[in-house]
Amino acid sequence: MTTPYIDTYYRRTLAQDIAYPPLHGNVAADVCIIGGGLAGLSAAFDLAQAGRKVVLLEAHRIAWGASGRNGGFLTPGYSTGLDRIEAVVGRDDADALYRMSIEGVDIVRSRLGEWQIAGAHPSAGLLHVTRYDSGDTLKPYRDEENTRFGRKIAFLDRSAVQQRLASPRYFQALFDPEACHFHPLNYAQMLAAKIVARGGIIAEESPAQSVDRDAGAHFVTTALGRVSARHVVFAGGGYTDNIAPKLKRAFLPIATYVLLTEKLGDLATATIRTPAAIADDRRAGDYYRLVEGDRILWGGRITTRRRDPRDIAAILRRQMVGTYPQLKDVKVELAWSGLMSYARHLMPQIGCLEEGLWYCTAFGGHGMNTTAIGGRVIAEAILGTSDRYRRFAPFGLDWNGGPFGKAAVQATYWSLQLMDWWRER
Repeated sequence: MTTPYIDTYYRRTLAQDIAYPPLHGNVAADVCIIGGGLAGLSAAFDLAQAGRKVVLLEAHRIAWGASGRNGGFLTPGYSTGLDRIEAVVGRDDADALYRMSIEGVDIVRSRLGEWQIAGAHPSAGLLHVTRYDSGDTLKPYRDEENTRFGRKIAFLDRSAVQQRLASPRYFQALFDPEACHFHPLNYAQMLAAKIVARGGIIAEESPAQSVDRDAGAHFVTTALGRVSARHVVFAGGGYTDNIAPKLKRAFLPIATYVLLTEKLGDLATATIRTPAAIADDRRAGDYYRLVEGDRILWGGRITTRRRDPRDIAAILRRQMVGTYPQLKDVKVELAWSGLMSYARHLMPQIGCLEEGLWYCTAFGGHGMNTTAIGGRVIAEAILGTSDRYRRFAPFGLDWNGGPFGKAAVQATYWSLQLMDWWRER
């Protein structure tokens, strides 16, 4: 029996719900990829495009986890800031890593434009707003991004922000016209179809049970079959099981939440007067956008709890109404959560465990661009065309701290919330 997608806006608006059968029998491949989120799909597509025989194993459905439940924002960067990256690797390597994050945006934007994906609905622009009077302090960041990386970021004063967002909470903003937002599940479904069209095999409902090595090959066993391959890529995320204990010990599953409002009619565009996506400057802030013209898709908050709070919709609704009081009578039609994988250093974990065993994971908080470039550099390594994956080596498989790590993350989040409150009061 096929595992259904959880009830989300994306599931309800799937253009095509294509299901793939579980793996049956023995299959030989060049590469076996474990995990059917955007990282695994991106690596599989680049490898299949290059003529390699690829088998992708997914425990549930394609993009069943955070890859198919997220806010749909596509922007450059990583979950950690450029200054922290530079402190670890130096300016030149930090620049190279940041340019790779921009390349990830370009990869996805190119596919969205070229493939004309049904139901993807790409829309350009991101507003990054402050919830306190920041004066001109955003301008140096704008200038550095534009000068150092050739970006086109614009500064908006409070008057310009208020023209776009009818909220008393917002002050200044940066506008990125090259960012965009779109429907990630329809995008993932198209990636899967493109892989199969190039000779790849996708097996849903096929969790990997073991990975063994013998005579120079790796063998990945599922309940009903086995894949033999020279290369294996671990590309799981927040729902990863114990198939690769070293990887599971290196990241934390962190939950985030999203709601969808009822249809709002003119109230939606009177409140949010821009087709751009919006994110605020808080440490774990709100992010939202209009969908279907008059609904709001609103995300925010993080927690280390794996189970959803019973009042998830009420929690998010309070955030939304606190920002836009005019939405006080708006009903929530739907709310859901997704588990992301975060490393303690807040960078993706991309590398090689041993000969032929690769990993490409920990994209929490900034995954739409980084999964694309992560999948690409792993594919390049397997193809022998580049060793760019080595740039991520300084951000290794640090222990996540186990239960103490979860407690520390939750405590840090609460302290950051307090700092945000103090700054905005």
